[in-house]
Amino acid sequence: MNEAVFIDLLQNAVWLVILLSAPLLIINLMVGLAISIVQAVTQIQESTLTFVPKVLATFLVLVLAGPWMTQMVVDYSQRLFHQLVEVAQAPKK
Repeated sequence: MNEAVFIDLLQNAVWLVILLSAPLLIINLMVGLAISIVQAVTQIQESTLTFVPKVLATFLVLVLAGPWMTQMVVDYSQRLFHQLVEVAQAPKK
């Protein structure tokens, strides 16, 4: 396998992981920040207070973005298999 092909596959995989994790991380960050502001204003310092809203937000993001995430993984897998077939069929030097 050519090094350039391997680096390209690895770069695409890392980019895919970043794209798939971004919605969950951003929403959880926003929910955590909102809960922290409410805790600071009301002086309620309960550490378990953020757990339920974050779980609900994560579930909601997975329900809404799940089809998009699944399609991204399927597309990447198809491209990966096509590239592997091309590399396997390439003439050896």
